[in-house]
Amino acid sequence: MNMRFAFGAAGLIAFTACSSAAPVVATPTVSPVAAFSVVPVPDWGDQPSFAYRSGRPPALSLQELFHPTYNVPLDPANVRTLLVTGDIIPARGVAYYAAVRHDYLWPFRPTAAYTKNADITYINLEAPLFSGCPVSPAESFTFCGDPRFVNGFKYMGADVANLANNHLTNYGAEGVTATDQLLQKNGIKTSGLGPVAVIDVRGLKFGFIGFNGVGVAIDKVALKAGIARARQLADVVVVQFHWGKEYQRQPLADPGVPTPDDPVAIAHASIDWGADIVIGNHPHWYQGVEVYHGKLITYAHGNFVFDQMWSEETREGVIGTYTFYGTKLVAASWKPVRSYDYGQPVFMNAKDAATALTTMEAASDQLAARLKEVLTSPVPKMPPPPKYAPEHAP
Repeated sequence: MNMRFAFGAAGLIAFTACSSAAPVVATPTVSPVAAFSVVPVPDWGDQPSFAYRSGRPPALSLQELFHPTYNVPLDPANVRTLLVTGDIIPARGVAYYAAVRHDYLWPFRPTAAYTKNADITYINLEAPLFSGCPVSPAESFTFCGDPRFVNGFKYMGADVANLANNHLTNYGAEGVTATDQLLQKNGIKTSGLGPVAVIDVRGLKFGFIGFNGVGVAIDKVALKAGIARARQLADVVVVQFHWGKEYQRQPLADPGVPTPDDPVAIAHASIDWGADIVIGNHPHWYQGVEVYHGKLITYAHGNFVFDQMWSEETREGVIGTYTFYGTKLVAASWKPVRSYDYGQPVFMNAKDAATALTTMEAASDQLAARLKEVLTSPVPKMPPPPKYAPEHAP
């Protein structure tokens, strides 16, 4: 209501109530319509968002993930961060160049200060580690690494290592057992071998399980039971998968390997059965992400430590940081890396990082369009394939 008109009306009422004379009918000089018309239309655009005013985060969406508006409260009692890397394969060229340098921390040196700065750092280890592993940069698909690489994992702050993948068994059950024992002895829990890895972060428990779907179909009965078991032991259930067709931006089955499962179908089932976040790896390219029933699915983080220098796409990966407020995921960010010298990831410069994130967003929108889900706005164009960077770090 226009305040001048309101005051005039109030004064008129007071006057007629206190006067003993005959009521006086006053004719306002400005009609109510005219009085109200001078009030400007409210501009709601300058109002703080609901999330800002209420302290409650907005619903998770691709838009909020890639163009966040919610500022996570700086409250360490309620905020926990989960950092996730792509594939780590400390074999072949990586093992050779680390041995030549006599430095098993070498692959992790440029990124360690960042990767250790999280409540939980979760890696995917795709090679058994044991003494006597052959060291050769020659082309091979049988992977193993020196046990001294565990010092690199500790240096980068690894808390949990996923062992459910298609290369950990390259040296049989003995290689798997030796790797598991080595990691556990050095304070790094493992997922993917059956038991739930549980980490308590200031009273909130995270439970980690892993499943391999490369070369075999994922056992859905075991998956559902594993999620149920993790739910009994933890407040937040994290499921990591090794899945999908290699060298693709979209999550796809690969019947030729065979990798028969559709990652999208497996991811959706996992959320339906109680997973809080789904982590994907194996394709050696980073892929788009999806928000399904308010939960985040990451289909592939690309390579982290590996010697695949033969294409720019396989040299690139993202480190994901997933921020929880209580048990709810409220934010995510991705830090792009590029590998140099056959095994050392280095953070990209600002321009290349922006291109990588645009590629990731465009891939997410392509997936959302295929699944008839909500896209970001405006939808970015997919950048062209990246040019091959110099072999040695600048």
